[in-house]
Amino acid sequence: MQSSELQRITNWLIDGARSSGTPAEMIAEVCEHLVEAGLPLWRFGIFIRTLHPEIFGRNFIWRQGEEVEIGTVDFEILETPEFAKSPLRIVFEQGLEVRGRIGDPDNERFPFLDDMRAEGATDYIAVPMPFLDGSVHATSWVTRHPGGFSDDHVAAIRSIVTPLARVAEIISLRRTAEMLLDTYVGNRAGARILGGQIRRGHNDTMQAAIWLSDLRGFTALSDRLPAETVVEILNQYFDCQVTAIRGHGGEVLKFMGDGLLAVFPIDEYVGDAPHVCSRVLEAARESRASVEALAFPVGDVVERFRFGVALHVGNILYGNIGGGNRLDFTCIGPAVNLAARLEKIAGRLGRTVVASEGFANVCRHDWRALGDFPIAGFSKAQRVYGLGEETPVVMA
Repeated sequence: MQSSELQRITNWLIDGARSSGTPAEMIAEVCEHLVEAGLPLWRFGIFIRTLHPEIFGRNFIWRQGEEVEIGTVDFEILETPEFAKSPLRIVFEQGLEVRGRIGDPDNERFPFLDDMRAEGATDYIAVPMPFLDGSVHATSWVTRHPGGFSDDHVAAIRSIVTPLARVAEIISLRRTAEMLLDTYVGNRAGARILGGQIRRGHNDTMQAAIWLSDLRGFTALSDRLPAETVVEILNQYFDCQVTAIRGHGGEVLKFMGDGLLAVFPIDEYVGDAPHVCSRVLEAARESRASVEALAFPVGDVVERFRFGVALHVGNILYGNIGGGNRLDFTCIGPAVNLAARLEKIAGRLGRTVVASEGFANVCRHDWRALGDFPIAGFSKAQRVYGLGEETPVVMA
């Protein structure tokens, strides 16, 4: 190993690996420089555990002469036989280094090494990569070099893991912040918060299609079922909508009990309001079908569900609102208030989808005028439209 080149790589990592634009580029650069310095590296893996409700971790796999492969694994991997017999389980759970010389009978407990041997590998070492918060992540190093890694090679690997961990932790923290913001406030709001829009009063006016929905009969449902069951029902019910909303370009801003507020931004300069509103309507129809198909068994009874959604289009104030040091990134304005009132009218009329006159005028469809309704806070009655394809259902 060339000690001067190894030191240069270490210094580059300590300085933040500035020449790399992405984590994959950083990993490729580290591996290629290590090979140039004399480390007979053929395959490298780095495995980062994440703070995410669905994703256990991310992995980056480098092979000599190939692009870095990026993947994610969910929590179900923890229950698989592959993970139970993986060297990385020992690294994650015990924080120990695992050496696996190919052909050593003691390593037959790791089926993964058989796969590596079939590809010509001669040696394997998994090294813990601890972060400053105490969490343990992992790296794996594989060679095809005859005789495997030498003592000098292993020492070089161990020396590079610490500076690599510092850079990986910074990248991981940034990504964790992005994922948590996406999870709790939405990707559009998350990007603005990370961009520095964090002070109360930081607001923008935006034209958008507005979606406001709730579950019919939720109060009675909550009264007769255990709270844990109600939460499970709500999660499945919201899945029916969120998938459709996000798939058609919308952003979920808030869950309010059984209510959901989402917006579909409109580019006023492009003039894409008809296209956006068409996508909103398609999302509403998909959600309607998903909720109608949702069946939740509770004892001997199978619960079925209905919901209502009001669609409107208008200008909203979008940004930080709150008191003291507790802020919420949300939207307000007369357009949101009208959508909320329309949703209540949808319930009274037994309709699943209703639209304001403004939305119906933009989104040309088989709308049926349902009447003019006085709405508290608005100076004149509002005309409400329903889909011609729908048959009203009177709730008992």
